[in-house]
Order: sequence, then C-alpha cells, then structure tokens
Amino acid sequence: MKRQRALAVTAVSALTTALAVGAATAPASAEVLDAKAEEARAELVGKVAPGLVEELSDTFGITEAEAYDRLAVEAVAAELLAEIPDAFADSYAGLWVSEDADEIFVATTDPADTVQLRAEGATPVLVDHELADLEAAADQLDALTVDGLYGHYIDLLDNTLVIETADADVAADAIEAAGIDAALVTVDTEALAPELFFVRGGDSYIVENSWRCSVGFSVRQGSTPGFVTAGHCGSVGDRVTSGEAAPGTFQGSAFPGSDRGWVSVGASEPLYNQVNMYSGTRYVYNSNTAAVGSSICRSGSTTGWHCGTVQAFNQTVNYAEGTVYGLTRTNVCAEPGDSGGSFITGNSAQGMTSGGNGNCSVGGTTYFQPIGPALSAWGLTLVTS
Repeated sequence: MKRQRALAVTAVSALTTALAVGAATAPASAEVLDAKAEEARAELVGKVAPGLVEELSDTFGITEAEAYDRLAVEAVAAELLAEIPDAFADSYAGLWVSEDADEIFVATTDPADTVQLRAEGATPVLVDHELADLEAAADQLDALTVDGLYGHYIDLLDNTLVIETADADVAADAIEAAGIDAALVTVDTEALAPELFFVRGGDSYIVENSWRCSVGFSVRQGSTPGFVTAGHCGSVGDRVTSGEAAPGTFQGSAFPGSDRGWVSVGASEPLYNQVNMYSGTRYVYNSNTAAVGSSICRSGSTTGWHCGTVQAFNQTVNYAEGTVYGLTRTNVCAEPGDSGGSFITGNSAQGMTSGGNGNCSVGGTTYFQPIGPALSAWGLTLVTS
C-alpha cells in the first residue's frame, strides 16, 4: 500500500510519537489482562461452536487453545471498548487488539492516563492526535463531494486519517477545501475504487424476481418478524420474491448515506438466531461491538464463509451510486451477491455486508454497515434465542 503524509515530498511515519508507554511497567497491564482473559475464557467454555474454533485456526494459523485465548482477549477488548472512550474522553485516541491478540492497546494524548489504563489491562500508547480531532476532520471531508476521492477512514494504529484516492492532487485539493490540518492526514494512492456487491439472478433471497442479496440477521419490530440486510439491495416496497426468506417486503431502506435495510416476512415464518457458515451454523447471542484488530467472519450467498480482522471504524466510502458513511472496514473478502450478508465476531452480530474491492480469489477489502444504527432507526430487536 502506497501511503504518504498529505502534501509531503517523501513518505514519513504516520505516527510520530506512538510508542508503548512505560515499558518497564508493562507486566502490570499484562497481569491484569491475563486475569481478565482467564475469566472470559472460562465463560466461553461450552459456548463456542467447533466450527468457529476451526475457522479461527485456519484463518490465523493457530491451535485450538490459541483460538480460545484469542476469543477471550477479544471479549475483554469489547468490554473495554464500551467503557474506556467515555472514561478518557478528553484524551482518548482509539483501542485495538494486537495482531497476535495477546495485548490490547489504548492510544491517548495524555501521559497521565497511562497508570489507569494499565490498571484496566491495556497497554497505553502515546500519540499526537485525539480521536475526536481525527473524527472532526473526517466529518469535514464528509461535507464535500469530490470526484476521484474513493473514501477515508481513521487508522487507529497510525493515529491518522487516511484518504483513499488514485490521485494525490485530488487528496490535496480535498484537504484544502475541507480546511483540514494536513498533519492529521495520510494519503493512500494505491487504493482501489470501491463497488457495491450486487448481481442479477442467483439464489438466497431474490428481489422482484431480478437480483440477489444475502440475509443479515433475524429481527423483530414488535410482533412483526423479518431480517436486516443492505439498503442498496432494495427500496421500500420492493418484494422478496424467492429464496429461503421469501416472501417478504422491504419496510425500511437507507442508501446512500447509510447502507441498511429491513425486510418483513410472513407472521408464520420462523426466525433463527443463527448464521449459515456453509459448513454448519453460528448462533447469535448479542450485538456487542468488536474492537479493531478483532477476528471477524462474513457469510454470503455467493462466496459462503470467510474470516479476517476488523481494520477500522467509521469508514466513508464513495461508491459510484453515492457516498456511505460510518461503515466498518475489514480485510475479509466478498463478491457480488454477498451484499447484506452477516458479519459476526464470536456470537456477536456486527453488521451487514455493503461493498468493497477485490474478490475471494485474490483477497480484498470489504465494508459492512454496523447493525446498531439499523436496530435503533427502525425500533428493531435482534433475535438472540
């Protein structure tokens, strides 16, 4: 990936001061994390499907025991992600799981936070920019419409706002037009233009006898059963005419801007808290958000089941059909027809496949619409039993 600092003549590190703080006291945070992970691991016993462990082993090249260790650390990270951003609101710069899932990093701009962060089991990382500042810069970009700008996201590990485009001049113009401090930005000029995962014909669920998408998760709106999917799969009133979920009707759809939709189905149609792994099923018990760096898997009607990791939150993607905000970026592959399908970490629903680039032969980047906004926008309840 060719990434360079905005307006810089030569490439430099995107993070000027991102060094783990207090190396001499690192064992303190490690001991706390080990204790929390041991507790989380005990809670996982008997609740993890064998297929999940096998997929993690295949994806990351790890043993069964290491797969359980990874799931335990990811569970701790999800708990910290729900607490730490508010507790350190004035200095927080992001949280992520290490590549080997044996450490949880929390970035901060204030050295005074390090003692408390270590006490929570996190490894502090001192950085230049608060997450709020990077998010504000991203919001300024969102206000623009710029041809040739593929999208942008916040890279927590490098403490930078990454702008994706094939033309550095396009990025420079966008930075100037948005009034953004160039020191906050890194430009990726090797990014590929994104496209929606969408085809005509096929199986899974078919809309208006014409095009195919994939079911996300079972939900209810009051007593009305249905499922969530991608918004670009259908407009309000479009009919699901065939497939396992048919018949159904799109009751809600938001695209572009977001990429979420919900489809009502017949009152007698059973709803399962399961995701098709194409070699078994995965149960859904909650919708706890997985931290950056966590393992994640995707199910779709074209390519089946594939896994990878969460790379970034709040990705903006400029599709040819319109801009979508607030997506989550992953390195999981997907292809047309997988749209709307499930993204899940462990037994936690994460979201619905939107689009990306690449394919499952060579790999690629896939974005998903987080499930939370869909549930809250339409008063939906995730089916978890």
